[in-house]
Amino acid sequence: MLSKKTKYALHALTYLGKHKDEGTVLIHDIAEEHGISHKFLENILLELRKAGYLGSKKGKGGGYYLIKEPKDIPLSRVIRLLDGPIALLPCVSLNYYEPCAECKDETQCGINKVMAQVRDETLKILENKTLEDILQGE
Repeated sequence: MLSKKTKYALHALTYLGKHKDEGTVLIHDIAEEHGISHKFLENILLELRKAGYLGSKKGKGGGYYLIKEPKDIPLSRVIRLLDGPIALLPCVSLNYYEPCAECKDETQCGINKVMAQVRDETLKILENKTLEDILQGE
């Protein structure tokens, strides 16, 4: 399951995408619209800014804005940024691999084989879905 942090990030990105032609958006507006703690949202937006998805402006008229087009923000990258691995088991993770302590031989493990297929199919979807897809579904 996605963490609350990632769900909130997706809500915030969606809100910013809907308002991208209006300039900067206040954290308060996003937090109020989606019932997110202001402080928690602030931390999420900082991570998204550091990752290169958002820009920010301080002072009067300040706030956050998308610096990438929604079509250039893959869901897989947002999920990995905030939640880490997409794979359900560390032994099948592409970016966060760790061997399973209870498995003697991964090449003979049926669970490993099935979970690798699940990972591959999930990645096929998430790497080809972007913020733009979410905006089109709204």
